[in-house]
Amino acid sequence: MLLPELFRKHLLPVLFGVLLTSSLISFPIAAQAITAPELRGQFAVQDISDDMHGRDLKEKEFLKADLRGVDLSETDLRGAVINTSQLQGADLHGANLEDVVAFSSRFDETDLSDANFTNAMLMQSRFVDARIEGTDFTNAVIDLTQMKALCGRASGVNSVSGVSTRESLGCR
Repeated sequence: MLLPELFRKHLLPVLFGVLLTSSLISFPIAAQAITAPELRGQFAVQDISDDMHGRDLKEKEFLKADLRGVDLSETDLRGAVINTSQLQGADLHGANLEDVVAFSSRFDETDLSDANFTNAMLMQSRFVDARIEGTDFTNAVIDLTQMKALCGRASGVNSVSGVSTRESLGCR
């Protein structure tokens, strides 16, 4: 083997590898990935007001949101995420909460009358003294203790789906 050929086949790749490694160590490349909080922020509701009646809030996120006493009646919340949020005393009369995920949220003393919770995931959420006349919970996932308490006061028929609240909860 001639010296130029030996250099080209063996020494040049080694030299290139050493130079590349030293440049990466000296000048690290900053990661440009979107972090989870930034990604969540793209869909998070920023302008919460006392009157949000009738708004289109499909697929929005309410994370640790204070919605106590807020008027969300007739609001379209399909596919929204409402995690670890406070909704005590809020008005959700006639709201569409189909496919909502509401993990560990408080709906105590909330007006949920004639609301639609079809296919909602409501794990670890509380509904103490919530008004549920005509609320549709068809295929919703609710903690057993909450479901039993809701069955104790379930009444009415949802004006849109025509399903009775007791039937949608699977009350006996």
